[in-house]
Amino acid sequence: MSTSLKITGNSTMQEVLDNYPSAQRALFRKYHIGGCHSCGYEPTDILETVAAKHNITDINEVLNFIEEAEQIDQRIKVSPADVAASMKSPAPPRLIDVRTPMEWETAKIPGAELITEELSYQIMQWPKDTAMVFYCQHGNRSMDAAAYFAGHGFTNAKSMTGGIDAWSVSIDPSVPRYEAIRDLNTGRPMVRPLRSVVSKAEGCVNP
Repeated sequence: MSTSLKITGNSTMQEVLDNYPSAQRALFRKYHIGGCHSCGYEPTDILETVAAKHNITDINEVLNFIEEAEQIDQRIKVSPADVAASMKSPAPPRLIDVRTPMEWETAKIPGAELITEELSYQIMQWPKDTAMVFYCQHGNRSMDAAAYFAGHGFTNAKSMTGGIDAWSVSIDPSVPRYEAIRDLNTGRPMVRPLRSVVSKAEGCVNP
């Protein structure tokens, strides 16, 4: 087992996630830990106990897998600044938006393509070294997408850290910022401009 590990089998799940943010996705992908109510866990649960509930007896295997998954995630990440620079290069990457159509209509990055079932199928036919950058609102869903395609052999699949929100803040302020919420009456998902939230918080009335 690697001596660089920051956790042990006696670490709580909160300690695991604090030290290895990719662990939540990685544990579900390989062991189906945390994907639903029956296989979920509490932040105070001990990693070794959670593993035992899933009939995993080799805790060292789990620990090493968590560390390896974190290293893979770090290689997949790319900053908005680097994405912006690469988009101006002679061979820009394919910029792929993995948000919902509703979010896409609210804000988008010029040159991006919205993910669809058809596009996902097309990507699978692309050369394995195709440069592509996935993004979402804050960088979580895009990590899932990049990791998925990386797992299918794509060597240059990246996820933009901070998502379109970071892009708006640090690269292009003309791209609207927003928040995803649920309608209080219908429970349906919706988005609203972030400016309206700030205005209300300051006691202002939007025009």
